[in-house]
Amino acid sequence: MAGAVALGGPVLLSACASTSTGSGSTLENARSAGTIKVGIANEAPYGYTDEAGKVTGESVEVGRAVLTALGINAIEPTTVEFGSLIPALNARQFDMVTAGMFINPERCANAAFSAPDYTAPTAFLVPAGNPQGVATFEDVKGKGLRLAVLSGAVEQGYAQKSGVPEGQIQVYDTQNTLLQAVASGRADAAALTNISLNDVVKKNPGAAVEVTPGFFPTIDGKETISAGAFVFRKGDEEFVNAFNTELAKLHDSGRWLELASPFGFTQDNVPGPDVTTERLCTAS
Repeated sequence: MAGAVALGGPVLLSACASTSTGSGSTLENARSAGTIKVGIANEAPYGYTDEAGKVTGESVEVGRAVLTALGINAIEPTTVEFGSLIPALNARQFDMVTAGMFINPERCANAAFSAPDYTAPTAFLVPAGNPQGVATFEDVKGKGLRLAVLSGAVEQGYAQKSGVPEGQIQVYDTQNTLLQAVASGRADAAALTNISLNDVVKKNPGAAVEVTPGFFPTIDGKETISAGAFVFRKGDEEFVNAFNTELAKLHDSGRWLELASPFGFTQDNVPGPDVTTERLCTAS
């Protein structure tokens, strides 16, 4: 997932050369070739291969649009395990990452990030009509509601740190089992990013559920901000700056939402002006 730890041990790389092996910069070489190699982790809805064999996803489609504006009309995707994306990028297996990776200080120490492409607020999956009026973890706690969370996801910790008793928390292994728990009445709500919940609802149109508005929980007195971006090698500042210019145009024109909405993204996922790469790279 986008928030998974991105730094792993050594990765075995193929012998294929990246598009940046020429004498020019990464951007110059990609423009000259008309194509660029990108890394994905095959994770929906960010960067994955669909049932028809097409490589797609929010990060892939937004990346394609930005790269086309930069004169790079094709991408050559390589799929690696999420934790190997940055090591493989730095080993020049590909020249950028289009996997919706969250920005955090550990990753910023090893790679360069674009401006935030999206934010991933928490939301709740609830029965249609939201009969319990769930909007925050405090609602779950105060009303004694049964909360479903995904194993390994940050929302379980958010719930615990918000004071939701362990007896009210149910842990499930997949997004579909979260949906089933709420739809069947075994849980009153499920917590996950609104992106993932919107995606699972879209894939299950008959389910009598809805997704609440997204929010960033305040944990230990600090607002939690999760934002995803595109990843480049350190030293590719020319590329990052050019990419950021076109990415900003995409957001300002409204085209970003057109590209992202098929993958469960909404206006709630548009980064605010205070959400910056510099802030997220230095967050404690």
